[in-house]
Amino acid sequence: MDVSAPYPPHMLHHLTLWVPDLERAEESWAWLLGELGWSRDPQVPVVLLFRHPSGTALALEQSVDMVPGTLHSRFRPGLNHLAFGIPPDASLDALAAGALQHGWRTLPSDPHPIAGAQRVAYLEDRDGFEVELVEPDGH
Repeated sequence: MDVSAPYPPHMLHHLTLWVPDLERAEESWAWLLGELGWSRDPQVPVVLLFRHPSGTALALEQSVDMVPGTLHSRFRPGLNHLAFGIPPDASLDALAAGALQHGWRTLPSDPHPIAGAQRVAYLEDRDGFEVELVEPDGH
């Protein structure tokens, strides 16, 4: 993957999540993002950096600057969840089932109004981060 390629100006460039345990996060996130078409970028050794073919990057970091305390809560101000469209050839049900083997648990899956009428699955990792998987229209 060419990491020097310019990002489209209308796209999210990157998102960084501070996690309390990078090794634990890697087990869950590396599997899920790999299933969704993201690639690990080993050129940045201090974080887990994943890149999508669209140009967007997602970094997981265990920073020394984190304030100790409780795990992430989607019920507090800040990030509620990340929503990913799944690839057209992927099965929402298979992804949700496979996630259980990689440190995720499923949550009730009422569609979020932003996702529209598409089928969705909600997952939560062991640190409290929630992911919404959105099935493409007509799947």
